Order: sequence, then C-alpha cells, then structure tokens
Amino acid sequence: MFGERYFAMRERLSEVMAGIALLAAETGTDLAGQGMPTALEVSPPFLFVVCGEVNAGKSTFFNGLFGCELCKVNSLPETKQVHWYRYGEASREAVITPLLEERYRPLAFLRDFSLVDTPGTNSTHAGHLQVSDPILRTADLMFFVFPVSNPWGAATWNCISRLPPESLSRLVFIIQQADQRAPADIKVILGHMRDLALKRIGMVPPMFAVSGKLACEAKLAAPFSVNQFAASGYPALEEFISRSVCEAPARAELLEKWRAQAAAALRSVEDRIENRSSGIHAQGNFLGDVENEIDAMREHFLARLPLHLAGVAEVFQTEAVGVARLLGKRLGVLRSVFRLFVGDRTGQEIEAVFIERLQATVEAVAEADGAQVVEACHSHWSPLGARVRQVMGVDLGDAVRLDATLATARRRFVQRLGRAARQGIGNLKVRNQLGKDLRRRNVALKSFTFMTLLLLAAGATCGAFALPWAPQVLCGLALVFGMSGLLIGWLTRKSLIADFKLRLLDTCGAFASTLRADYEEALRVVFQDYVDSLDAIRSHLALEKQALEPLQRRWNKWFLTLKAIEQEL
Repeated sequence: MFGERYFAMRERLSEVMAGIALLAAETGTDLAGQGMPTALEVSPPFLFVVCGEVNAGKSTFFNGLFGCELCKVNSLPETKQVHWYRYGEASREAVITPLLEERYRPLAFLRDFSLVDTPGTNSTHAGHLQVSDPILRTADLMFFVFPVSNPWGAATWNCISRLPPESLSRLVFIIQQADQRAPADIKVILGHMRDLALKRIGMVPPMFAVSGKLACEAKLAAPFSVNQFAASGYPALEEFISRSVCEAPARAELLEKWRAQAAAALRSVEDRIENRSSGIHAQGNFLGDVENEIDAMREHFLARLPLHLAGVAEVFQTEAVGVARLLGKRLGVLRSVFRLFVGDRTGQEIEAVFIERLQATVEAVAEADGAQVVEACHSHWSPLGARVRQVMGVDLGDAVRLDATLATARRRFVQRLGRAARQGIGNLKVRNQLGKDLRRRNVALKSFTFMTLLLLAAGATCGAFALPWAPQVLCGLALVFGMSGLLIGWLTRKSLIADFKLRLLDTCGAFASTLRADYEEALRVVFQDYVDSLDAIRSHLALEKQALEPLQRRWNKWFLTLKAIEQEL
C-alpha cells in the first residue's frame, strides 16, 4: 500500500476519534459544536487522475499500479467516458452523465484511492474536457501518460498547458511501454521531455519511464516476480507516490485540524470526568462529615461516662456493705460449727451473690444508656436521609432495617457490659482471701470443737465407770474449750467481716477502671453498627469510583495516542 505511514496515522486518528466519541457518550459530554469529524471526513480517499492520448496505455498504467485488471485494456480505444472508480460492497456502474460513469468495485485499495480514467486527450468529443477539467483541479496526483513511441503528442501537451499554475505541483509524467525501448533511448526521451516541459509549463515535473504490462504481470504472478517488477520501473514510481501521500500538505493540514478538534473534544471529556471525580470526592467528604458527626455523638456519650462510673462505684460500695452484712449472718458461730460437718461453701456463695447483684445493676445502667444511644441514632437518621438525597441523589435505606440493627446492637451492648461486670468481679478475686480466712477460722473452730467433744466423751466414759471426780473435771474442761471456741468464733467473725468489707471497698476503683474500657468498646461497637447502616452511601460511592476508573484509563490512552500523533505530524 502506498503511504503506509500516512494511512497508519490516519487509522490511529480515526480510532482515537471513535474512542473519544464513545467516551463522550458514556460520560455524558456534549460535543455539539466541537466539529468532531466522522470517519468519512477524516478518511477521504486520494484522487488519482490519469490522462493521455488514445491508446497511450493509461488503463494498463493503473492496472500495473494496483496489480489487478481494474481497467479494461484493448488495442482499440476502450475508454469513451470518464470512468471514476470508487469503493463499493458490490460491483456496479452508476451513470452520472452521458460522459461520466462511476464504477464501484469491492477492492480494498479503493477505500483509500479513487481513480479517474479519462478518454484520450485527442478525443474529438468536446464534452470530455468539460468533465475532466474540474476533476483535474481537485486531484491529489495527475498522471499524464505518454507512449514511448510518441511522447510529443500535441493534444496531451495542450491539455497540460491549460492547467492552472497551482495544479502543476501535482503533475506527474509517465512514459509508458518503456520495455519497448533500450535504456539509452529512454534517457534521451526523458531529456527531451524535460526540455519540452520547461518550454511549455516552465517547470520539470517528476518523470518515470515504466512498463505497466510488466508491473501487472509481476504482481499477478505466483510467486511475486521481483526481477520483473524491478524491470517495470514501478519501484521508483511507487516510492514517489508513497512520499507524496505521506507529505501532502493539504492532507497533513487536514489531519492536524482533526487532531486539534479531537484534542478539544478530549479536553471536554476530561472536564466532564474531572467534574464527576470532584463530585465523588465531595460525596466522600460528605460521608466523612457524617462519620465525624457520629463520632461526636459517641464522644458525647463517653463524656458522660465518669458520672455513670461514679454511680456504679456507689452501687458497688452499697452492694459491698450489703454483701458484708450477708456474710456476717452466714458466719454465726452455730452455723459455722454446723458447716464444719456438712462442708463450707460460704466464699463461693458470697461471691455469686455479689456478682449477681452487681451485674444486674450494671445491666440496668447499660439498658438505660443503650436506649439513649438508640434514640440519638434515630434522631440523627431522620434528617440525614434528606441530606443524602440532596447531596448524593440516593436513598439512605429502610428505617425498619435500622431499627433491627440498633435493637441488636443495644442487646449486645447490655450483654457485653453484663459480662464485663461478672468478669471484673472475678478478676478482683474477692473470694480468694476470704476463702483463706474462712479456712483458718474453720481450723480453729474444728480444734476447739474436737477438744470439747473429746473431753465430753471422756467424762461420759469416766461416769460410766463411776470414777470419782473425773467426770466433773473433764466436763468442766469441755465447757472451757466450748466457751473458748464460741469466743474465738465471735471474735474472728467480726474481724473477718471487717477485712472482707474493707477489701471490697478497696477494689472499687479497680472495678470501675475495668468497666470503663469495656464500656468504651461496647459503645464503639454500637456506633460502628450505626455507621455500617450507611452502606447505601458507600455502595453508591464504590460504584461511582468503579465506573470512573475505566473511563479515566481510556482517557489516558487516547490522550497519549493523540500526543504521539501530534509529535509525528
């Protein structure tokens, strides 16, 4: 193909323009007034016109140029009309005027090259000139064919002389049937042609001595005949045509015009993409503001935490006093002695009662706080929906689903703080020291009880044997040990209760600190669940970003391609 570089660039530019148009449609960019060309406008075929006397070899010249039997060849004058060869999906002829016929052929090269085969310049029909002259003025290249047997034909030279000066730069002389003369003769003929051109038109156009017959045979041969094609003289001619196609100023200006308009359209698309990107960024900032509002709500509830913890500490102290009182009841001497025989679980039972009471109190506080948190979220949700619709144009979601989410979050909030209270008491190891004190007390009570029972048994035995004075002495000793045990039990009960109460009160601060961390985490989870309810906003933003990314990538692709085309132009 002649001018491959030009056609490759034109194809790239057409692809870019089609891509920009599609990108504009997808981004909603209005390109009205941008002057974006269509594929036909940016790809008008090159127009080649061939002129010469009857039987000068004009049709053979075209056939050799494109390597096919496009134009009929005959020893008699074959072309009686101006034949304009164009691309068509099917072969057909369209008679425009009695002297102009358009011939459509399904040949690939006709997509890029329109060919005009004129009757002989020595035709006797005056209308041929009237049809040919306007075409010659618009042709990209005008090939004037001279037969090697008579390159001085007056009719052809007269036709050339009538050309306007601005058309002479597109003029090419073809000496046909060069294979019929020796190379030395061809040089002489070309020299005479240059002299004659200077005299007639004041310039020497490009001249090529060729053989259309040899070129056509070489291109149709299988395999392609390199030597025969070289002998035809067509390689130099085709190199000239390629150079002319690639360097045609008018075509280069046209490509630059379309490139500039494509660049302007791409800038409009860029503005549109930038607006969408800015909108997404603004919506992201809006979501960030909403999340900050929710954080502020959480901070508000955290700011009230010291007051709640103070209340919990008071409850802790009250329950500590109550549990100490309950311990005092269970440490009665007779009860304690009784448990020496059935087992003592006082430590576990006291701890269980304390945990139960404190957990119930903490859960009541958590229930009240949870209700306030849920109410605050509902109050924030109602106006937020209208703001989201105004800023983002999406529906925030169903309030029923929010109710279910917040109800679950509130239940988990209460359960977490209840577990935290139970675990906090367990971590304080309330019963560890109490258990140790109770075991020491029980050891002492066991000793005195054992001695009292032993002495009573001994006294009873002595009485059974009627021993004098022994029963009275042993029973007296048993009474002494029994009263001593009661006294020890009473004294240790008071000190044990006081120590237990003091230890509980000392652990109040540690329990409040433990509960604070759990309260903050539980509150964070509740508000995180509320933040997660904003998934409609996040989904909208994610979809917008996902849709924008490929558009941005395609914009970058067309921008870089246009830059490359600009550098090549």
